[in-house]
Amino acid sequence: MTARDRLIVGLDIPTIGEAETIVKKLGDDVLFYKIGYQLVFAGGLEFARDLARDGKKVFLDMKLLDIDNTVAKGVENIVKMGMSMLTLHAYPKAMRAAVEAARGSDLCLLGVTVLTSMDEQDVIDAGYEYDPHTLVLRRAEQARGAGMGGIVCSAEEASAVRKIVGPKMAIVTPGIRPAGSDKGDQKRVMTPADALAAGSSHLVVARPIVKADDPHAAALAILDEMSGALAG
Repeated sequence: MTARDRLIVGLDIPTIGEAETIVKKLGDDVLFYKIGYQLVFAGGLEFARDLARDGKKVFLDMKLLDIDNTVAKGVENIVKMGMSMLTLHAYPKAMRAAVEAARGSDLCLLGVTVLTSMDEQDVIDAGYEYDPHTLVLRRAEQARGAGMGGIVCSAEEASAVRKIVGPKMAIVTPGIRPAGSDKGDQKRVMTPADALAAGSSHLVVARPIVKADDPHAAALAILDEMSGALAG
């Protein structure tokens, strides 16, 4: 895969109009977009369908978690939308239900391990007995066992996760920040080049691109850094 195949621009913005503007500015240089809750609740599902019809790849970041039947029925309809990736929380029963529902399709199911906005104290406060690193690895094993297409984790864990999931599963890493940029509310971050070197297959970049004075220039700079890392 080229850098263009691996960069996912997160459309973490409040309106469809703003999302359309970003997509237009980025043009053919960006192939892949992430749509999450913020845009979904502003008409983002229809916008996601439009992007897919226009030849873009769409990562629908819904982090599904519910009873098996509800997860399965949701996944069946998302398959019909033409999405490329879908997240659900990496709970074994939910993952198994989703995998069965997506069987035969091109939808890549991603298990969310531990959010990159969470550190050890956050994990403890949530009631888990594991530190973030251990919890990520445990969930990676469970995702592999369930037949998932990949997982979502911090780039800090990508190297250890790659040893668990093998070469074929996707490792999608948010919390990507070019050197010198603001971390925002992320706590476990890494630069694009370092993330690829660690074993990430896809990088999710939102604010450093969509909030930049020149989103197109920001995206090109990140793509150049990624291309250099892949060539090396």
